[in-house]
Amino acid sequence: MIRNLLLFLSFLVFFSFGQNIRAQEQKPSYVLVIHGGAGVITKKNMTPEKEKQYTAKLKEALQAGEKVLKNGGSSLDAVTASILVMENSPLFNAGKGAVFTAEGTNEMDASIMDGRDLNAGAVASVRHIKNPILGARAVMEHTPHVLIIGEGAEEVAAKNGVELVDTSYFFTQKRWDYFQKVKKEKEEVEKHGTVGAVALDMHGNLAAGTSTGGMTYKMKGRVGDSPIIGAGTYADNNTCAVSATGHGEYFMRYVVTYDITALMKYKGYSLQKAANEVIMHKLKDVGGDGGIIAVDKNGNISMTFNTPGMFRGYVTSEEKSEVRIYKD
Repeated sequence: MIRNLLLFLSFLVFFSFGQNIRAQEQKPSYVLVIHGGAGVITKKNMTPEKEKQYTAKLKEALQAGEKVLKNGGSSLDAVTASILVMENSPLFNAGKGAVFTAEGTNEMDASIMDGRDLNAGAVASVRHIKNPILGARAVMEHTPHVLIIGEGAEEVAAKNGVELVDTSYFFTQKRWDYFQKVKKEKEEVEKHGTVGAVALDMHGNLAAGTSTGGMTYKMKGRVGDSPIIGAGTYADNNTCAVSATGHGEYFMRYVVTYDITALMKYKGYSLQKAANEVIMHKLKDVGGDGGIIAVDKNGNISMTFNTPGMFRGYVTSEEKSEVRIYKD
């Protein structure tokens, strides 16, 4: 009888091991999700040519990040690579395409977070850092701080080899014309356009990053949610990585990216359930508009938004890939 019991227990151990192997095989070895901002993005307001440009650039950003992940690189490097592509494009409200403040200047914010140890870095109100996401990494990797603003952030960036440029680099005619229109009308419109990326790498590590030029015609010195850890960016290997885009004041008040991870950690919510609770209920009920992209520790993704559209896309090691713009 003892012998039969031992044989039965051995069978259970083997069966359990086999189930774990199959479960691991079903989990993608890497995942990358990106966004290029959420807002009033509708097909009737988008020309076919412009739609092609956005689609091509989103695919380029995905390819840049996936190249890192495919070669066994870190989620941090993948997130950085994807965001760099979007920061260097005038299509998005980050880096080269940053919008203008009420003073007619560009002030940019960015943040990045490592899910392994919750290490994070951010910069705010920078005017000369060509790629603010690199400034955020410099803060994370070369200082004991999390958030540095203005000239202090630019000094950290310069000391660590991050390229600084004259403010004229950030000028684009499209953003300037729009600034003039908004200035004339004295309205705050087209608030969104932030870029971000989240990734799960082959080592099981999560990372998130976000970069923005902020609101068109914002007050000088205004800082939104993008450089605020827990509001615009959050990553924790125990739960998920999240990057947000939307009306920053609401995302800060409701600590959106951390709230999603907290619902997963303390209430046992799935990633999608947590994202729906925060974006489609908590935020929407108080008039906060925008969205998030996220990936959890098991490779599940969410691209949830309560606006008419959000530039977004994802790619996985299972060769699943998609780029989308509109709600439908």
